[in-house]
Parts: sequence; C-alpha cells; structure tokens
Amino acid sequence: MPTAPHIALDSPGAVDGRHIRAVTFQSVRMEYLRRVLGELSLVAAGSRALVVGSGRGLLARGLAGLGFEAVAVDPSPAATALARDAGGGPGVTYVTMSAEELDLADHSFDLVYCTDTLEITERPDAVLTEAARVLRPGGAFVYDTVNRTPVSRLIYLGAFQAIPSTRIMPRGRYAAHRLRRPVDLAESLGRAGLCARDVSSFKPRDVRALVRATRGLRRGTLTDDQLPELVGMVLEPKGRPVVTYLGYAVRRV
Repeated sequence: MPTAPHIALDSPGAVDGRHIRAVTFQSVRMEYLRRVLGELSLVAAGSRALVVGSGRGLLARGLAGLGFEAVAVDPSPAATALARDAGGGPGVTYVTMSAEELDLADHSFDLVYCTDTLEITERPDAVLTEAARVLRPGGAFVYDTVNRTPVSRLIYLGAFQAIPSTRIMPRGRYAAHRLRRPVDLAESLGRAGLCARDVSSFKPRDVRALVRATRGLRRGTLTDDQLPELVGMVLEPKGRPVVTYLGYAVRRV
C-alpha cells in the first residue's frame, strides 16, 4: 500500500497547499494587478508595494519585476526563510510579521496586496485596518480570497482538507465562517477606510484538471512548476465568484 504524502505548510519536502495555491494563482494575480495599475494610473517604478501573507515570496518577486520596491510579510518564520532562500534581488525585503499587527509606518506604501489571509484570519477587520493604515491616501488595496458558497465549501472544506485522495491542506486551515462573501467584505473594507472598486472572479479552465493536478501532486507524479499550465487559472471580470475572487479598493483621501 502506498504511503500517504506528508502534508504541511511552508515545508519544501511536503505537499504544501499554500505554495500550490501561490504557484497556480500567480499568473491571474499578475494579470489583475496590471489591470488595477492601469485603471489607477499607478506607476510601479519608484513606488512601494507591500504583500501581506507572502508565503515563499512569489508574488512579491512578481511585483519587484514590475518595478516596485516590495516588502513581503508573513506570520510564518519558515515561509520567510524559504522566501529569502529563493532570493529575488535587491527589490524585495522579507519580514516575519502578523497581518493583524503590522510593525510598519503609516502611509508608507502605494499598494498593498493581501493574499492567503482573509480566508484564514479570525480578525478580518484588524487586517484591513492595518492595511489601510500603512497605505497612502489614494493608494490601492488589492486582495484575493474565497467566497462562501456551497461549491467553495465542497472544494476548500472538503476536497482540500478532508477527502484523502485530494487533500493538500492541514485540517482546520479553512472554516466556513472565515470564507468571505463579496458583499460582507465590501462592508469591512468601508469600515477600514477603503472604498471598494471591483470584484472579479477567477477559476480553473477545467475543474477536472484541478482534480488531476491535486492527485498528481499527492502521488508525486507532478511538480509545483507543472501546475500553472495544467490548471490554467482564468480571470472572469464579469463572472459571479463561485469559489475564488480578486478585488481592489482605494484608500480614502
């Protein structure tokens, strides 16, 4: 009988669902970011960006590649160490820090991207208040998260956490009450001084490909680098966010 794979976050020798999401979502995150920058006429060169929940730093390195001076914060020392080992050049600084308590100066960033955070925190208002505090007036707050729908529960609470053949996350990482409906998140953004501007759905090109990918990772027949092409995440600006969605808001002046 084959041995079940080791599942752990921020561990290079394990099935790490957090990193799997980062690799799979990277292209659609960058596509959405470019759209936001264009809509707000925000020039990356000479601007500062903060990534909250940065994991191994993939998104921060993408922002640095656009020209931002990027700071990547994550509550996990192991993730910060992996990000530093991955490098990224002089444009990225990696720091271990809680999203709910950012030890950063007020109004010190032009863009804040919050990832892998809103769907796991018990204190979303604290996360958003801190993000707004460090963001300059008129700056952009970008995020991605998981909607609370029957389908999202099936995938995130069932397939990713409970079903043996597709599990890629430690049990308990996601809970139904921490999945955020867009309407509820818009209200939370407003309370934090952030004006919601957009919500855009994104999803796998083919759900069956996502299932094959998770099974392949568990069996060891696929690597993380093969995931983006196989899963093929696509942005649906006018689509209803059934599972995952991106959005952005602007800090009030």
